[in-house]
Amino acid sequence: MRAQYDKEHFRQHSLPTPFHPRLAELSQGSSWHCWKGHLSPAYFENVELEYFAIRNACSVMDLSPMCKYRIRGQDAEAFFDRMVTRDMSKLKPGRVGYSVWCNDQGKVIDDGTIFRFAEHDYRLCAYERQYEWLKISAAGFEVDITEQTEEIAALTVQGPTSFAVLNKMDLPGLETLKPFGIMHFPYHGGELMVSRTGFTADLGYELWVEASKALTLWDELFEAGRHHGIRAIGTDALDIARVEAGFIQAADDFTPANHTIRKDHDRSPFEIGLGWLVNLEKPNFTGRKALIREKEKGSRYRLVKLDIDGNKPAHASYIFHDRKKLAGAVTSAVWSPTCKQNIALASLEVAADHPLDDLWAEVYYQRELHWNRVWLRCRVQDKPFWNPPRRRATPPGLF
Repeated sequence: MRAQYDKEHFRQHSLPTPFHPRLAELSQGSSWHCWKGHLSPAYFENVELEYFAIRNACSVMDLSPMCKYRIRGQDAEAFFDRMVTRDMSKLKPGRVGYSVWCNDQGKVIDDGTIFRFAEHDYRLCAYERQYEWLKISAAGFEVDITEQTEEIAALTVQGPTSFAVLNKMDLPGLETLKPFGIMHFPYHGGELMVSRTGFTADLGYELWVEASKALTLWDELFEAGRHHGIRAIGTDALDIARVEAGFIQAADDFTPANHTIRKDHDRSPFEIGLGWLVNLEKPNFTGRKALIREKEKGSRYRLVKLDIDGNKPAHASYIFHDRKKLAGAVTSAVWSPTCKQNIALASLEVAADHPLDDLWAEVYYQRELHWNRVWLRCRVQDKPFWNPPRRRATPPGLF
């Protein structure tokens, strides 16, 4: 009885994804961690080699733990327009939109991508579990909400040779797919959906298939990429790429509002660099009144991209103005192998005596059990650290 009891689904701490048999074969570092209840590798063999697959060849990462929800119904567009900050009427069928949603106080609950398949048919992909919030937000709307996290297997295929690899997989017309576009292909009696989306600011795609066909997709993808430098990657390599792109990550660069304990630890879209996603001209959406007040009064914080002197990543470092007055803190930091820069994202207080010049990071690092402290000069950057033209090229190059 004891053995049967331990095998119950809800007793398992972390579940394998549909791709787990292939991931386990490749894992050399036993670097498994829990991503929303699923086993996910931080790396397979070497983080640096995996990172360079993103920038120089073709990287493949298991995206299946991403929380996925299907929203269908006559009021699906109105439901999303009421919940998220962007104008959903502008998202046409066959397209993907990035957005955030807030609580009544205008603080971000989560960000995610919204796939519009048809007039009344959507899929939402989010970092956090959102089923309860979706059901609360659906009050009064004629919509059906279904969680598909376990049903849909997903891979992110990123890098300059990603199109060349997919071009060998009998996906006619893929060369016409534009950024944030969607295409559907018949696949072994089912369907393969390809979206030109990703988290790396490089040429790349995401592949979506029913879980039963996951291993077939993996095997065919790696066979197609044999001569194009294809490599499986973990979350550590992806994290370097997303900081280079200036992309924020929930739980790193902001704490979701429904997880904060102190009220001043949450953030609005304006405070995490996503003000461009807020459409205050919409008649109503959750958090609109609070965001209008913030727009009038000003925000408490701002998220900035920092180029930092030296080569010591400023993980969790405080940022000071003139080495004296505390101005904020680093939320994400990496050494960029491609840009050859020490870079970071930081949340800074907005105040008259906190200008964006003469900023310094107080960085602590350890060598041979000895802790060192250095002051490193910081410069605010307006543009992403990495944003190559191939990211948007249509048709993509056959690298």
